[in-house]
Amino acid sequence: MHLNQKTDFNEYSELKVAIISDTHEELAPEIVGQIKECDLAIHAGDIGNSDVLEMIQPKSGQIIAVAGNNDKPYLWEFKDWDLVKILPQQIELAMPGGRIAIEHGHRHDMYKPDHSDLRKAHPGARLIIYGHTHIQVIDTDDEKHHVLNPGAAGFTRNKGGPSCIILTIENDHWDYLVLKFSET
Repeated sequence: MHLNQKTDFNEYSELKVAIISDTHEELAPEIVGQIKECDLAIHAGDIGNSDVLEMIQPKSGQIIAVAGNNDKPYLWEFKDWDLVKILPQQIELAMPGGRIAIEHGHRHDMYKPDHSDLRKAHPGARLIIYGHTHIQVIDTDDEKHHVLNPGAAGFTRNKGGPSCIILTIENDHWDYLVLKFSET
């Protein structure tokens, strides 16, 4: 596992990015398979333990992860305390065609239909990724500032099955593939 500290991916003209959140110690096997087909993986918090991060294996091995409200040392096993302590609360990435802001979202009013709190917090981001609600959302109402939540990639309150979103970037063109798997 390699938690990535890199924030600039502009040297790539094409990228396939797996976006997950809210695993709460378990990652659905179908999503593990999807991540393996991607160049980069993003986890938007409430990871739960280092085992989940070990299962995330994109082609490059590069994983970007932020802390969720349940990612506290006292909630993780003692052996993982050093890891959970270094997880940032938020991070921004430079990508071909724009910036991506990632945070768990628990400090904002994510239930607003317009996601205005998140957009105000990240005015320079083309895409804002958050988790916390376990509800899969792609909000493109503001053409310049999309907001998405991949839903829960594990088995805790996953609203009918684990889910993720795959972002495909080809220069300035960004496309979202929404995936939802049945409960097994």
